Amino acid sequence: MQEDFHYYATYCAAIISGYEHEQALDIAYSAQLVDLCSKTFLNRIKAPHIAATTQLQLEMMDARTDVIGLQEITRIWASFHFLPYDLYAQKEHRTKRYMMRYRLICRPNGDLVVKTVELAKNRPLQSVGIAMHVLADTWAHMNFAGTPSLVINNTTAEFTEFVQADEGEKEVERKIKFRHNPSAPDDLEKGIFTNSLFQGNEHSVMNLGHGRAGHLPDYSYMKYRYVPAWNDYKDIIKDNPSDYMMAFTQMITALKYLNGKIERFEKETYDYDAIEEYRDRIDDILRKRQHNACDDWKKFGEELSGKEIPDFDLEKYVDEFVRSNKRNRNNTFLAKFIMGAIAHKGMVTNEIFKSGNLLAGFTKEIRIPRKEETA
Repeated sequence: MQEDFHYYATYCAAIISGYEHEQALDIAYSAQLVDLCSKTFLNRIKAPHIAATTQLQLEMMDARTDVIGLQEITRIWASFHFLPYDLYAQKEHRTKRYMMRYRLICRPNGDLVVKTVELAKNRPLQSVGIAMHVLADTWAHMNFAGTPSLVINNTTAEFTEFVQADEGEKEVERKIKFRHNPSAPDDLEKGIFTNSLFQGNEHSVMNLGHGRAGHLPDYSYMKYRYVPAWNDYKDIIKDNPSDYMMAFTQMITALKYLNGKIERFEKETYDYDAIEEYRDRIDDILRKRQHNACDDWKKFGEELSGKEIPDFDLEKYVDEFVRSNKRNRNNTFLAKFIMGAIAHKGMVTNEIFKSGNLLAGFTKEIRIPRKEETA
């Protein structure tokens, strides 16, 4: 997913679920920060690298692909962007090495989604935002794994998208063309997109996540057919508009649990009642063919709250953090985000390790202070 969903749509979900404007902004900011909190950023603000929630392209170019390097990559991407669905999944006639990768495939409604949301309960809003990012990405990034793996994340070159020439007409499939120029914008009208180059090395970073599918999983309007390696090269249809709607309504359910409006967060629970009067509006935003839907989600969010939503600014809380003394630093916005990120990464990493899977290594789990302890 992109800023349109992680920042603006998350804000909308928070408002609908009952959070106040300023609270919703903190949640949305934290959800978007997950895509930007790299080692480069943490180094600049002199914060611990263990809090990294993403890796920049330049960082990936220099990333090690030995055992230690691969574990670091997996800890970040499996924890925050490709949350594993079933760490104990079974598949016949596969080696243990294959199964360690197969069990990291991301899908929604796994046990780790529940643990992710529960970990944020009664914790600062930064942890709530982190949980919403992770939950949302299980819908966009499903069927890919957050570890470099050719045998899991590779696809054939045959991608088709479902398009309508005019409203109301039957969908037809159109072949997608891929190129490998990351600086060229995707051409939505001609169906030309950028993806990663095929690399036959199992551990190449080109085989991380949905690189072989380019940005298709991140476009809310996209409905497409493709053939993944892990599925024995049988095709799958990915319907992003439907999946993103389920992600949005599941976020509302999770947020209602986190703000105390419901007692439990359960898998496969979607609060469609909460969006009944907005459902057509949301569906139109999700299905609109565009590079991102920031403007549409922002307008909707401002109508919901009657307040202005500022543009995301990575520098917003940097001075507060950098200029704070040791005594007060833990009460800053970024410190609370950092603690939440380390705690979440520790939880996911050690759940993977406890399952007998060594691909993420292991790390120390920390306790996140409750909200009243950081006031």
